[in-house]
Amino acid sequence: MSTTPKSGPAQGKTDHRKLGGALYGAKAVPHTLDVPEFAFLAVDGSGDPGQSPEFGSAIAALYAASYALKFAVRADTGLDYAVMPLEGLWHSTDPDFDAAALDTYGPGDRAGWEWTLLIRQPVPYTDAQLAAALAKAAAKAGAEEAGRIRREVFTEGPCVQVLHKGPYETEPRSVKLLHDYLEAEGLKEAGRHHEIYLSDPTRTAPERRRTILRQPVS
Repeated sequence: MSTTPKSGPAQGKTDHRKLGGALYGAKAVPHTLDVPEFAFLAVDGSGDPGQSPEFGSAIAALYAASYALKFAVRADTGLDYAVMPLEGLWHSTDPDFDAAALDTYGPGDRAGWEWTLLIRQPVPYTDAQLAAALAKAAAKAGAEEAGRIRREVFTEGPCVQVLHKGPYETEPRSVKLLHDYLEAEGLKEAGRHHEIYLSDPTRTAPERRRTILRQPVS
């Protein structure tokens, strides 16, 4: 990874989400955008997110590592930034699964899902800073959970996205909007279904949650 200069003057906190424009400002109707290369910390897993303890432990480990890395970068450089929101890449192992054909996710609908949880790291960091952050995450969230964290860098390129408002269980309604838009525009899926969680589910009522649904296309 890129190195960062040692010690620097204290600076104001930068919120890269607010600087991201359409990347974190989806609309209630599908629209296209181009997503550049981003770096993340990531954890892979499988199963229904509402039923899997592994899902919750992965979130806890990612946040513990991301905050520890932020503090390490700030201590070394004076650069401060807001930790980015949780994101997820999703894929069903069931070849017949079609989210757009559902109205809501019912019991068992998500049992065959594979997922990658992500938190974007918006500034450069050193290997030493990451190692220190993972050690702190292990102490806070557990060594096994922190040991599953890996670095991930990818470019999604052309995408279509829409803002889903409401419970996660009703996302198929917004997925259908995406699929209808792709069909109307002659576009094809070209990557995993991507979600960005703009609302903290521990503090936001289900009906008020805001989630970006994004689909890479060709």
